[in-house]
Amino acid sequence: MIFKKADWIKNTDVYEVNIRQYSLEGTFKAFEKHLPRLKDMGVSTLWFMPITPISQKLKKGSMGSPYACSDYISINPEFGNLEDFKSTVKIAQGLGFKIIIDWVANHTGWDHVWTITHPEYYKKDPATGDFKIASGMDDIIELDYDNPSLRASMIDSMKYWITECGIDGFRCDLAFWVRLDFWMEARAELEKIKTLFWLAESDPLENPDYYNAFDACYTWTWMHQTADFYKNHQNKNILDGILNRYDQNGNKENIKLWFTSNHDENSWNGTEYEKYGEAAKAFAVHSFTWEGIPLIYSGQELPNLKRLEFFEKDTIDWTEKFELHDFYKTLLKLRKENPALRAGDEESITVILHTNCENNILAYLRKNGEQEVLVLLNFSSQLVEFSIIDEKLGGSFKDVFTERNFDFTEIKSFELIPWAYKVFEK
Repeated sequence: MIFKKADWIKNTDVYEVNIRQYSLEGTFKAFEKHLPRLKDMGVSTLWFMPITPISQKLKKGSMGSPYACSDYISINPEFGNLEDFKSTVKIAQGLGFKIIIDWVANHTGWDHVWTITHPEYYKKDPATGDFKIASGMDDIIELDYDNPSLRASMIDSMKYWITECGIDGFRCDLAFWVRLDFWMEARAELEKIKTLFWLAESDPLENPDYYNAFDACYTWTWMHQTADFYKNHQNKNILDGILNRYDQNGNKENIKLWFTSNHDENSWNGTEYEKYGEAAKAFAVHSFTWEGIPLIYSGQELPNLKRLEFFEKDTIDWTEKFELHDFYKTLLKLRKENPALRAGDEESITVILHTNCENNILAYLRKNGEQEVLVLLNFSSQLVEFSIIDEKLGGSFKDVFTERNFDFTEIKSFELIPWAYKVFEK
């Protein structure tokens, strides 16, 4: 089965909203104050981490995990009520944002309403006779997708947020833990209502078949390997090999989601500056210009330099100075306006450019017809003087960050300080 893809996905980006930590209030209403700023920055799609209430039995910390749901069709009172969420969605969509919500289909918390009303929806632990704990995380229990009634109820629950609140899609948590045939069934049913954006937390290098149900999948392998590359001073050829594997995986319509941080990475493995140090912005530029769509996590525009607590209140330290606002604004504007950066588009291609310093420099063109974007990344701790030895580059370009013009027909020599980046638009 081939599903229709919403055309707006090809130019979109995803901004992950951690409502709990976004403000002192930690509410939808408080978040609304940030919408004009995010609109000015150029954000297109807002992904809300789970908005459903949290199970109290065996919860982690004092506040629990948003990923341990107690009711799929209710609002976490920590964030407000249903009318508050509807208001936020309406205001955001009125400003041009698309809204997707986190959907945790594999498991619930121990006191989800279904544990009382439909205990048969759950897998059982043969050793204890109780509900089966999900992969050693003792605050969540696994659902049984062999049960047709469970599948129907889950689809009805997803339908609720489309019909009641008018959301535009789902980011599906640990999508690969749930049987692919369920996602196929769910999408077929829900697309009768609306053409949605389906984003899977699943890496295509490990689970390529999930593109049958989803528009975009995570590049977890790339994210982990880039951190290892920086910390362990590895050879850039390792990164080249991974990019090639992603390019060879699936077809042009299979969109990759690129990221340097998210809620899991920030809380458990560190901020992007802990992982990438001086290379953080270069890897961000790659996320915004390579084939696919980019993710920004709450606070990266500051930048946020602390790990946010996961099970406790730990507000982002907002200041009046958003140091990376214009950095992201420039990249987001380029993505929206230049078709060369469209994702999932047969006409948009990536061309690797050969240089005389390929152990350090990643150089590539994104092209769509006459439109071109040139990206130069110094993935090394050295100042590098290099030349592009490739006839594919030529013509007049503008540096998108400085707005200076350059003619690369004859002169193709460059100098980049350690971990620097350059982006040019033809």
